[in-house]
Amino acid sequence: MENMRQKVFTGFIWRFMERIGAQGVSFIVSLILARLLTPEDYGQVALITVFITILNTFATSGIGTALIQKKNADDTDFSTVFYFNILFSLALYALLFLCAPFIGRFYNDMSLVPIIRVLGTTIVVSAVNNVQQSYVSKTMQFRRFFFSTLIGTVFSGIVGVVFAYKGFGTWAIVVQQLVNQIANTAILWITVKWRPIKAFSLFRLKVLYSFGWKLLFSSLIDTVYNNIYSLVIGKFYDANTLGLYNKGVQFPNLIINNVNGPIQSVLLPAMSYEQNNTKRIKEMVRRSIKTSTYLIFPLMIGMAAVARPMVILLLTEKWVACVPFLQISCITLAVYPIHTANLQAINALGRSDIFLKLEIIKKIVGLTLLIVGIPFGVYAMVWLKGLSSLISTFINAFPNRKLLDYSYWEQIKDLTPSIGISAVMGISVLAVELLQLNVVVTLVMQIVIGVIIYVGLSKLLKLECFSYIVNVIMKGK
Repeated sequence: MENMRQKVFTGFIWRFMERIGAQGVSFIVSLILARLLTPEDYGQVALITVFITILNTFATSGIGTALIQKKNADDTDFSTVFYFNILFSLALYALLFLCAPFIGRFYNDMSLVPIIRVLGTTIVVSAVNNVQQSYVSKTMQFRRFFFSTLIGTVFSGIVGVVFAYKGFGTWAIVVQQLVNQIANTAILWITVKWRPIKAFSLFRLKVLYSFGWKLLFSSLIDTVYNNIYSLVIGKFYDANTLGLYNKGVQFPNLIINNVNGPIQSVLLPAMSYEQNNTKRIKEMVRRSIKTSTYLIFPLMIGMAAVARPMVILLLTEKWVACVPFLQISCITLAVYPIHTANLQAINALGRSDIFLKLEIIKKIVGLTLLIVGIPFGVYAMVWLKGLSSLISTFINAFPNRKLLDYSYWEQIKDLTPSIGISAVMGISVLAVELLQLNVVVTLVMQIVIGVIIYVGLSKLLKLECFSYIVNVIMKGK
């Protein structure tokens, strides 16, 4: 038991370091690219990313999670999935290649065709990478991710900036994404000892898919839903508006990937190990929700409060129109730790059937709100997306009332202290803008005041999460 706890903690640290390092580099690169490129350049890539992301979901989702969840997965299982993924991804790329002209006509922009055909090759690379990631997660060798992701991000970032500086526009983003995926996969291939053996079992594939197809379908629904906003904005508005929307979402996503991402990747294998001990899984879910919300809520609310001076300082005035999208996205994504912990517990217990049902219900709610919002404009659509995310927290938590004896209201009670002091901090930080000071001075004051208020209130109110995090840090020294 103690050995597993150590593995979980070590795994989280490596995943957290990986995300911090990679996203830190990506953030710096994105700032440079945003100054060299235009919202329209980003919007063009976003138009086609919708289709590539959906096909990537077909090629990589579900079965990778099934490999992690299966207790006795061996080389035959991994090799079977490896060969299947390659063949299936090649078929998907061929389909995308042939459909590229139709996508160009859909957006009334035939210049998208070559971009689609080049960027679409990431589907095949991702299919290979998916098996590697499943093996690393299964064996909890998370430090492998650190080196592959960081090196790939740095190298691709340099290539992207050079292309942007040379005036390649949209192609700079395309090349950066392609190089990043190839470098990441190549480094994992070199550093991870696993290699596919000459074995393919149709029976094993069917067994894995009996669990994985529900997750695949769930991921597909989730992917289509998450990208449908880009599809609608790109179709009914223009690439410029879509570029602003995507840039606004990028900032809060950076936090989610850095904090919630590592927790999610470590939780599933850890919970799967304890899948016969529901009491232990409940403890892990509860700790995950309390700790991650304590970290994410102030970051999200704080970012929403400093959005305008931050965007002007980092991206220049030409991106200031993305501020409303950024602020709304911060509120929407703040509740993601609740989604993650509850859904990973359901997966670990092997209840992918429940997972699928939840996804269908949530997407029906979300699509209904999207349709309602379209006539009222792009901002109404994005606000209603936030409402859908809030409703989804209740939907995701509902099954664990019986599975883990952990009700939604008990979860709300666990995260209320973090919400309360985050709100106080956010209002205080936002008030600094009333002083109408220089942008740099305003941003620095907001950050300093926010940290002092949040940490100060945590100590004053003796929040359990604050004490827990301090103790973990001290033990790690």
